Amino acid sequence: MRHLSFRTQSANEKIVKRDWYVIDATNQTLGRMSSRIAAILRGKNKVYFTPHFDTGDYVIVINCGKAVLTGNKMEEKEYQTYSGHPGGQKIETATELVNRRPELMIERAVKGMLPKNRLGRAMYKKLFVYEGAEHPHKAQNPKMLK
Repeated sequence: MRHLSFRTQSANEKIVKRDWYVIDATNQTLGRMSSRIAAILRGKNKVYFTPHFDTGDYVIVINCGKAVLTGNKMEEKEYQTYSGHPGGQKIETATELVNRRPELMIERAVKGMLPKNRLGRAMYKKLFVYEGAEHPHKAQNPKMLK
Protein backbone atom coordinates (compact mmCIF):
# COMPACT_ATOMS: atom_id res chain seq x y z
CA MET A 1 0.00 0.00 0.00
CA ARG A 2 1.31 3.40 -1.02
CA HIS A 3 1.52 6.14 1.60
CA LEU A 4 0.11 9.45 0.40
CA SER A 5 1.46 12.54 2.09
CA PHE A 6 -0.72 15.64 2.08
CA ARG A 7 0.70 18.57 3.95
CA THR A 8 -1.49 21.28 5.41
CA GLN A 9 -0.23 24.57 4.12
CA SER A 10 0.49 27.14 6.83
CA ALA A 11 -0.78 30.65 6.09
CA ASN A 12 1.68 33.37 5.07
CA GLU A 13 1.55 36.82 3.43
CA LYS A 14 1.33 35.33 -0.10
CA ILE A 15 -1.78 33.27 0.71
CA VAL A 16 -3.74 35.70 2.90
CA LYS A 17 -6.31 37.85 1.11
CA ARG A 18 -7.73 40.56 3.36
CA ASP A 19 -11.30 41.74 2.81
CA TRP A 20 -13.11 44.74 4.27
CA TYR A 21 -16.45 44.35 6.06
CA VAL A 22 -18.96 46.92 7.34
CA ILE A 23 -21.12 46.08 10.34
CA ASP A 24 -24.06 48.26 11.33
CA ALA A 25 -24.33 48.19 15.13
CA THR A 26 -27.92 49.50 15.19
CA ASN A 27 -30.04 47.36 17.57
CA GLN A 28 -27.32 44.68 17.83
CA THR A 29 -26.39 43.12 21.17
CA LEU A 30 -22.90 44.26 22.19
CA GLY A 31 -21.44 40.89 23.23
CA ARG A 32 -22.75 38.84 20.31
CA MET A 33 -21.65 41.46 17.78
CA SER A 34 -18.22 41.85 19.44
CA SER A 35 -17.49 38.12 19.40
CA ARG A 36 -18.38 37.98 15.69
CA ILE A 37 -16.08 40.98 15.01
CA ALA A 38 -13.23 39.39 17.03
CA ALA A 39 -13.55 36.15 15.03
CA ILE A 40 -13.32 38.07 11.73
CA LEU A 41 -10.31 40.10 12.97
CA ARG A 42 -8.56 36.84 13.96
CA GLY A 43 -9.37 35.23 10.59
CA LYS A 44 -11.44 32.36 12.00
CA ASN A 45 -13.86 32.75 9.09
CA LYS A 46 -11.08 31.71 6.67
CA VAL A 47 -10.32 28.20 5.46
CA TYR A 48 -6.59 28.76 6.02
CA PHE A 49 -6.87 30.12 9.61
CA THR A 50 -3.53 29.77 11.38
CA PRO A 51 -3.38 30.57 15.13
CA HIS A 52 0.17 32.00 15.03
CA PHE A 53 -0.37 34.23 11.96
CA ASP A 54 -2.66 37.22 11.41
CA THR A 55 -5.09 35.98 8.74
CA GLY A 56 -7.91 38.38 9.68
CA ASP A 57 -9.91 40.90 7.70
CA TYR A 58 -10.59 44.60 8.26
CA VAL A 59 -13.83 45.51 10.07
CA ILE A 60 -15.64 48.87 9.99
CA VAL A 61 -18.39 49.37 12.59
CA ILE A 62 -20.90 52.17 11.97
CA ASN A 63 -23.63 53.58 14.25
CA CYS A 64 -21.73 52.36 17.31
CA GLY A 65 -23.83 54.42 19.74
CA LYS A 66 -26.94 52.44 18.78
CA ALA A 67 -25.63 49.07 20.04
CA VAL A 68 -27.76 47.63 22.84
CA LEU A 69 -27.05 45.93 26.15
CA THR A 70 -29.60 43.49 27.54
CA GLY A 71 -31.26 43.79 30.94
CA ASN A 72 -30.22 46.67 33.21
CA LYS A 73 -26.63 46.70 31.98
CA MET A 74 -26.83 50.26 30.60
CA GLU A 75 -27.32 51.55 34.17
CA GLU A 76 -25.44 48.85 36.13
CA LYS A 77 -22.41 47.92 33.96
CA GLU A 78 -19.34 49.88 35.06
CA TYR A 79 -16.20 50.73 33.11
CA GLN A 80 -13.08 51.40 35.19
CA THR A 81 -9.93 53.30 34.27
CA TYR A 82 -6.91 53.80 36.49
CA SER A 83 -4.10 56.30 35.87
CA GLY A 84 -1.66 54.56 38.22
CA HIS A 85 -1.60 57.50 40.65
CA PRO A 86 -3.29 57.55 44.07
CA GLY A 87 -6.90 58.62 43.64
CA GLY A 88 -6.63 58.12 39.87
CA GLN A 89 -9.35 55.50 39.57
CA LYS A 90 -12.42 56.55 37.60
CA ILE A 91 -15.64 54.54 37.28
CA GLU A 92 -18.46 55.34 34.84
CA THR A 93 -21.60 53.48 33.80
CA ALA A 94 -22.27 52.26 30.26
CA THR A 95 -24.78 55.10 29.75
CA GLU A 96 -22.17 57.73 30.67
CA LEU A 97 -19.58 56.06 28.42
CA VAL A 98 -21.96 55.97 25.44
CA ASN A 99 -22.77 59.66 25.91
CA ARG A 100 -19.08 60.60 26.20
CA ARG A 101 -17.41 58.27 23.65
CA PRO A 102 -19.78 55.72 22.04
CA GLU A 103 -17.05 53.96 20.02
CA LEU A 104 -15.10 53.04 23.18
CA MET A 105 -17.67 50.47 24.36
CA ILE A 106 -17.32 48.35 21.19
CA GLU A 107 -13.54 48.83 21.03
CA ARG A 108 -13.07 47.61 24.62
CA ALA A 109 -15.41 44.64 24.14
CA VAL A 110 -13.60 43.47 20.98
CA LYS A 111 -10.11 44.09 22.40
CA GLY A 112 -10.92 41.88 25.39
CA MET A 113 -11.74 39.01 23.02
CA LEU A 114 -8.45 39.18 21.08
CA PRO A 115 -5.15 37.53 22.11
CA LYS A 116 -3.10 39.47 24.65
CA ASN A 117 0.18 39.65 22.69
CA ARG A 118 1.73 41.46 19.72
CA LEU A 119 -0.41 39.40 17.34
CA GLY A 120 -3.59 40.56 19.11
CA ARG A 121 -2.41 44.17 18.96
CA ALA A 122 -1.86 43.83 15.19
CA MET A 123 -5.38 42.38 14.79
CA TYR A 124 -6.90 45.21 16.85
CA LYS A 125 -5.43 47.80 14.44
CA LYS A 126 -7.73 46.44 11.70
CA LEU A 127 -10.84 47.57 13.60
CA PHE A 128 -12.41 50.95 12.75
CA VAL A 129 -15.38 52.17 14.79
CA TYR A 130 -17.49 55.23 13.87
CA GLU A 131 -20.39 56.92 15.61
CA GLY A 132 -22.36 57.90 12.50
CA ALA A 133 -23.43 56.01 9.40
CA GLU A 134 -20.55 57.43 7.31
CA HIS A 135 -16.98 56.11 7.14
CA PRO A 136 -13.89 57.23 5.14
CA HIS A 137 -13.12 53.74 3.73
CA LYS A 138 -15.30 53.81 0.58
CA ALA A 139 -12.24 53.22 -1.64
CA GLN A 140 -11.73 49.73 -0.13
CA ASN A 141 -15.21 48.62 -1.34
CA PRO A 142 -16.25 47.03 1.97
CA LYS A 143 -18.93 44.32 1.99
CA MET A 144 -21.97 44.81 4.25
CA LEU A 145 -22.15 42.06 6.87
CA LYS A 146 -25.51 41.00 8.31
